[in-house]
Amino acid sequence: MAGDPRTVPALRNPVEFPVLEGVFDTVERFAAQDPDRPAVLSGGPPLGYGALVTAVGDAVERLRANGCLPGAVVACSGPRSATTLVLFLAIERMGAVYLPVDSKWPDARVADVLDRGRCALLVDYTDTEFVVRTRDAGSPGLADLAHADPRYVIFTSGTTGRPKGAVVAWPGMVNHLWAKVVDLDLTERDCVAFTAPLVFDIAIWQMLAPLLVGGSLRVVTDVEVRFPRRLRTVLADSGATVVELVPTAIGLLLDELDRGQAVPALRWLISTGEELKPALAERAITALPEVGLLNAYGPTECSDDVTHHVVTLADTGLPRLPVGRPIANCALYCLVATDGGWAPAEAGVTGEIFVGGVPVGLGYVGDPEATAAAFHRDPFDPASPTGRLYRTGDLGRVVDGVVHYHGRADRQVKLDGVRMELDEIESVLGRHPAVAQCAVTVADGERRRLTAHYVVRTPVSAEDLESYLHSRLPQALVPKRWDERAELPLTGNGKVDHRALAAGQGQES
Repeated sequence: MAGDPRTVPALRNPVEFPVLEGVFDTVERFAAQDPDRPAVLSGGPPLGYGALVTAVGDAVERLRANGCLPGAVVACSGPRSATTLVLFLAIERMGAVYLPVDSKWPDARVADVLDRGRCALLVDYTDTEFVVRTRDAGSPGLADLAHADPRYVIFTSGTTGRPKGAVVAWPGMVNHLWAKVVDLDLTERDCVAFTAPLVFDIAIWQMLAPLLVGGSLRVVTDVEVRFPRRLRTVLADSGATVVELVPTAIGLLLDELDRGQAVPALRWLISTGEELKPALAERAITALPEVGLLNAYGPTECSDDVTHHVVTLADTGLPRLPVGRPIANCALYCLVATDGGWAPAEAGVTGEIFVGGVPVGLGYVGDPEATAAAFHRDPFDPASPTGRLYRTGDLGRVVDGVVHYHGRADRQVKLDGVRMELDEIESVLGRHPAVAQCAVTVADGERRRLTAHYVVRTPVSAEDLESYLHSRLPQALVPKRWDERAELPLTGNGKVDHRALAAGQGQES
């Protein structure tokens, strides 16, 4: 990769934040000022800042007694709870590295993640009291990355089916936390709903960002997230001001709100995890006119979100929604492949999105080949604080300084000689008023065919949907097979599971 920094356009947002201290240091400061100030709400008596500091101190002693050292990787397995926060802050305080593990994963996957994550300890807090198990007290952990201050590891799904452990550094994590504070204008009066699966990177900011300003978080259980009526009740009763959900969950929550139930304190509804379609955004803005709708985009490898965009009603008339401008201290590049490597895409031309600046992570733990394929030396910015660029694999274009997302590069397919973007077909189909959810896939194998999987809001025939697409898309982009379902399969993070849908239709062929 090569380029002249004077000629390569980048979107940048340099910001000097007022405080760049550890999260626990901030919590201690608020605890000294007002120990009874609520930090964590969970349906029972709130956990105050003072009690939180005490609990973190106790956890530090437990970890130290079990041989935890700076740089050690500590895996944590248990439900979303106040204990999650306590353990994260204890691990941060010790200079160790947090690695969340899903207790519902198969044993073989857990063992693989623990081994490749170089875990010294496993903390199981499935029950009321957490249990610390020593796995490999002599593990070097991330000692080779100690100079960069690694803070957490999140294992993401790989294209090969084997997860990769993305390592995020302390500066990138704290930068993202403050970006959320500034862009959402968070204060001590805010309560952020803690809704994310713990192995999903957004769980990090949801539980930490409100603590930087003396605010609180409301733990939302898996059952409460899964059932829209219970979710609405929790949000309303707790006075939650910020909630972040994947688009599928947003649609279900809006269905509940259509029944006349309100969430009076809500200020922000954030969409993340997968593409927010214009039709759903229009529903959200119409149903919640006093609530800001934020479209957030970013890879786990870059400390979570790297762009924010406040969606307007005018945006919903576009084929695809913008994902916005870069967050603080992030640089974004839209590049196209050339014989010599990569070159900047012309304004308005689709290219591949690369991320530079503070958010760029440290690579994949124990996987130098995957790291070399995705993380590159930054040739465009000699002053880059990380010196790295991350290749997202996402397509986008820049219009008037705003990034417009155009889907995954690996969701471009070629059928009968025609290249097409499956995300584009989904976007158009999702605009039909009778369609609640949809996904478009192509099965591998001899009978490769375009299939539309969909859930209806009101009765509609496949013929009507096919006609609808014929009036809006080239004939080659209209699915040949229609698969109406009661619901679409979801991944553990709540995203539509395209792989499962494609595998299912492949088995039917």
